[in-house]
Amino acid sequence: MTTTTPAEPGQPSKGLEERTIPAPAAPISKLGIAAVVVTVVLWASAFVGIRAVGPSFSPGSLTLGRLAVAAVALGLVVLPTLKHWPSKREWWPILAYGVMWFGGYNVALNAAEHMLDAGTSAMLINVSPILIAVMAGVVLKEGFPRWLIIGSAVAFGGVAMIALGSGQRSTADVAGVLLCLLAAVLAAVSVIIQKPVLRKFTAAQATWFGIMVGAACCLPWTGQLIMEVQAAPLPATLGLAYLGIFPTAIAFTTWAYALSLISAGRLAATTYLVPGTTILISWAVLNEVPSIWGLIGGVVCLIGVGLTRRRTG
Repeated sequence: MTTTTPAEPGQPSKGLEERTIPAPAAPISKLGIAAVVVTVVLWASAFVGIRAVGPSFSPGSLTLGRLAVAAVALGLVVLPTLKHWPSKREWWPILAYGVMWFGGYNVALNAAEHMLDAGTSAMLINVSPILIAVMAGVVLKEGFPRWLIIGSAVAFGGVAMIALGSGQRSTADVAGVLLCLLAAVLAAVSVIIQKPVLRKFTAAQATWFGIMVGAACCLPWTGQLIMEVQAAPLPATLGLAYLGIFPTAIAFTTWAYALSLISAGRLAATTYLVPGTTILISWAVLNEVPSIWGLIGGVVCLIGVGLTRRRTG
């Protein structure tokens, strides 16, 4: 926001001096808040879904299956309203986050969860919001708001409590740790790349383009997916369809919509709510009773995310 002020007393008058004052963050609309809530809940449900179908599908085929279902479901919404395709230059960032996020992130995370317990995985993946906040401050010029840093630190502490109370001893295989950290880095970089794309394309379009790119990258697992679908029980196949429609097609679209309205750093901080929400869903669906540390950690995450929304005075 630009304002003008008179010249200092005693100084030669040269008209009005111009100075720039950062505009305060605009309040989030109700639709934006709804998009964040939908994203957190559906992404949290994905961890439960992956746990349920994991025995029937390998990491690569699971990723391809999710993306194939998502491509069809979201394509039915996008294609009828798509007026123009990205230009050659506009494809580059889409290819980047399509390969890294929809393809690489999902394969790496699926593989890591075969080696790591849930608590360790949750803590490692939640390095991603920190990386997003740092990169958004530097690359997107969002700066480093004091309450964003404080709230992120508090929320990450809550995630650590959830990991502590996961009820499992750490089985942190080195390869699993590296894969989980790789997934976190790929997600963080992809968010920074995706945000400018949302200035030219709708959330649904930007998401569908990325899903199509990710699915193309996973085509080498087509044969394996076909064999595993044939051998999988019906509940596992239905679970795969759920993962494709809800946590992928819908949740990534609501995420992109929220990202078009909210700074990347602040939006990323809301994903600290995913582990706590996963605990509640697991409690309701899988009868996995959370530990006291898990419940306390969830509350701490909620407080931390709330702190990130405070405005620096």
